[in-house]
Amino acid sequence: MIGIDTNVLVRFIVQDEPKQSKIATKLIETSLSAANKGFISSVVLCEVVWVLKRLYRQPKDRLLLVVRTILEAEVFEVEHRDCAWRAYYDFDEGAADFSDYYLARINKTYGASFTVTFDQKAQKHRLFKPPTLG
Repeated sequence: MIGIDTNVLVRFIVQDEPKQSKIATKLIETSLSAANKGFISSVVLCEVVWVLKRLYRQPKDRLLLVVRTILEAEVFEVEHRDCAWRAYYDFDEGAADFSDYYLARINKTYGASFTVTFDQKAQKHRLFKPPTLG
């Protein structure tokens, strides 16, 4: 298994820097396989979505496509894949960021009944509540 950093995955997806994109593409398309997977941590998956949204101004439908493609690829081992899938569906239906839903899904697997947040968009989902003093 090979760990994949955010910048390598972004270069592969966006193809905006010729030299690095070529290297990332060759690595992913020829070096990775079902037997030799690329590991994508939850941090990297969240960063990829954030970078594509904020820096590359990709629309939500494109972000959903990227996440789904990564989750379906047999060459990637995704940390907390089941949580990522649930977050994918939450993100598709909700107004908060993918990372908010992913975090809440991971928290739930560790026994959290909800996740506290000041994010008003996230608070609309049943997995979130605003923090209170009492």
